Amino acid sequence: MQEYLHLTREVLPEMARLQDTCWPVVNDHCFQRIVLDTICGGVWYNHIARPAYRHLTDEQAQAAVNLCREILAGEADLHALNRQSLSWRGKAAA
Repeated sequence: MQEYLHLTREVLPEMARLQDTCWPVVNDHCFQRIVLDTICGGVWYNHIARPAYRHLTDEQAQAAVNLCREILAGEADLHALNRQSLSWRGKAAA
């Protein structure tokens, strides 16, 4: 759990602020939304009680960490993941 929080609260937002990253989000809560929606296959709070970090199963936490690592390695398309997350929420990507 701590690794998930570290990655979404610190590492990913720091990377997003680099000029050459060109990621669609920069804030920690946006990374958490995208990662949690992706591992749940829909709006995360329809699947996990709030606050999510207290209610993730070990399997969900590991899936979240793995996805964060894939994003950092450029193996996951953050733009596509963000678009899908927003679509599940009935919103259009900016």
